[in-house]
Amino acid sequence: MRWPLQSLRLRVKDLEAELGFYRALLGLEILEQDGDLTRLAPQGKGFTLELLHDPTAPLRPRPALGPYHFALLLPDHSSLAAVFRRLVEARYPSWEGASDHGVSEALYLRDPEGNGLELYRDRPRSEWPRSSSGVAMYSRRLDLDRLLTAAPEPASLPPDTLLGHLHLHVADLDEAERFFTQTTNMQVTQRNYPGARFLAVGEYHHHLGINTWAEGRTAPEGSTGLISYTWQSGESRDELEARLNHLGLEFMASPQGFTLTDPNGNALHLLARP
Repeated sequence: MRWPLQSLRLRVKDLEAELGFYRALLGLEILEQDGDLTRLAPQGKGFTLELLHDPTAPLRPRPALGPYHFALLLPDHSSLAAVFRRLVEARYPSWEGASDHGVSEALYLRDPEGNGLELYRDRPRSEWPRSSSGVAMYSRRLDLDRLLTAAPEPASLPPDTLLGHLHLHVADLDEAERFFTQTTNMQVTQRNYPGARFLAVGEYHHHLGINTWAEGRTAPEGSTGLISYTWQSGESRDELEARLNHLGLEFMASPQGFTLTDPNGNALHLLARP
């Protein structure tokens, strides 16, 4: 099965600044530019990042309902270290922190318009901390000096980078859990993290995080940041349509699948199984 998260679209105010970060610094390649829309991807094309240019868009306040961060999954410790060294040597200013989550090692930063970005690598599944109810992720200090020693030379994102997970600020955890478990077949993998829940398919630690840390604060309409994201379903088009109809949800159909609105008002594109 293909990796579930396939793409996301951001509204951006300063396209050149965003391209300077995602293309020039991180190394994503431009696939196409069509009017105000620019599509980028790593060399292996494991996901696409779409930037919709709107110079009149107000900058999204932080925190606010909607995106907390999106996370790029790198294949191993050394590739994470090499990208970290590249950012350090470029003196990139917008760092948020770094954490050892047990299941992964993660770096947190913001792009030039404040969109949250996590760069991480997974530990082998046999090493993931677990409890009786599932995975038991935690947040501990990541030794950044040790990380740098794993990469004597800087590098951009490797070709096989994936869109590992998405983390959203939501108004209500129960409402968001119902929506995502019903529409994507994800299941909750961890409930005991303060103010947050984590969901996934296929025994992963999480493809989606939801939290109430924004305390209901909303962003102005048309703000920069997340517009939509795409989820690869394991179901056929007929199966997807039958389930969405059974749930009584409003959706729009396309040849590839269906589009509906998540609890934050963002568009969720559900792709049917090829």
